[in-house]
Order: sequence, then C-alpha cells, then structure tokens
Amino acid sequence: MTLTDIRTAKAEAAAAVGKPGPRWEYRTRINCAAGDATGTGCATAAAACTNGQFQAVVLRRLVDERGVPINDERGIWTEWGLTCFPQELPGSNLPTLAMIRQAFRDIDFAKGSVSLQPVGNVTLVNLPTFFEASWPAAGVAPEEIDTSALLGYRLEIQPVLQSLTYVYGDGSTSEPTQSLGGPHPTGDIRWTYRRAGQVDTRVDTSYGGRFRLEGGSWVTIPDTVTVQGTPVTLTVREAKARLYQ
Repeated sequence: MTLTDIRTAKAEAAAAVGKPGPRWEYRTRINCAAGDATGTGCATAAAACTNGQFQAVVLRRLVDERGVPINDERGIWTEWGLTCFPQELPGSNLPTLAMIRQAFRDIDFAKGSVSLQPVGNVTLVNLPTFFEASWPAAGVAPEEIDTSALLGYRLEIQPVLQSLTYVYGDGSTSEPTQSLGGPHPTGDIRWTYRRAGQVDTRVDTSYGGRFRLEGGSWVTIPDTVTVQGTPVTLTVREAKARLYQ
C-alpha cells in the first residue's frame, strides 16, 4: 500500500464526515506476529520500513453518516493492507522508533562504581593500582530489562554494555573497553600514579540497547547513552624509606 493510497483514503474519509451516505472508517495496528511459527514478533515490522515507522496493518469498515457500522460484511473491521505510513491515517496512534529511542534515553540506568586495590582506597606512588567495575542494585544495569507500556504495547528495553571508560582522576583515562577489570594480581585494568595527592576515580558506562514489543524478537536500538559513574576518592601517598638499626 503506497503513500498515495493512504493519503487518498485519508482525504476521502475527511471529505465524507457529516455528509449523507456511508464512509470508510480506519484504524491501524503494528504488524506484529508474536507467537507465530517464526517468533519474529515486531522485529519484522521494525525492519520493513525505512522512515522510522513500524509497518502497520490497516483495517477499515464502512459506517453511515452517524458513524454506525453498515449492517453487512462491509461494516466489520477487515484488513485492507499494509503500510509504512500509518501516521497519515486519521485516528492512527502507533509507537514509532523515535519514541522507543526516547524511552531508551529516559531509562534510569545504573551508575557504574569501582573498587580499588590496594584496599582502603589508599595507594602509593609508582605502585600499580587495580580497578574493578560493578553496578549497584539501583537503576537498570547491562542485561537487565526495563518494562513499560507504550501506547498500549508492552515495551521491553534491555541495556547492553557498549564500553567502559575508567577515569583515573589525574587527567588520564583508559581507552574504551568492555573489561570489568579485577583484583590484584590478575586484573587487566590498572594505573600507576606518579604524584602524591587525592584523586576522584570513576568508571563511565556507555550503554547500547535492544528492544522488543509484545514479546517478539529483540531489535537493536540505533542509539547509545553514556552514564557517568559514581566517584571514588583515592589517596595516593609517597612511600618513604626508613633505616632501622
């Protein structure tokens, strides 16, 4: 069903309102197939269009000038076709990919935190300090699922770890990585401080994500969100040699 078809139907429906004689009434739904043999759900509808819309099923029925369905098979909601332009039809109110991207940005993402070794958040100049990332219970962490309703459709969004950036507090940061680091001696995220003082360390999380509607297959969200981690203050001390007799 082309955009011309949809706009023609829209114009005819608008012109017929309040005039004698029957007119077509329209409604739409996303072309999801949750529970079918392929299990693709709304993923097919998301991939079918390139204009940010979900492919929609257009239904129509014939009503009289009072809006009462005609008393024959034409007065029953019947599938008329598929379209990538549901927003052009009167009364259509379907989710769009733009809405899903906004819902993704609005998630209360978990803020990454770091644990440090040596323990006690105290280290020494020229001694490697080991960093390990984790996420608190508060917020939605990578691989957890945020569930909400979007215009009557069940929307699930699952944040996915895109990368981590460790901020060492002395002006240096790591390259983006997916490593969670670890404790001494095996952890692969480590930093050696050259000057004494106090620094605020943290780990920033770059989240990607995927979504599904009505329990269908997962679809990648073309967006990322970077969430600044909770700072941890580290004291860097200078080791002093002492002579004992």
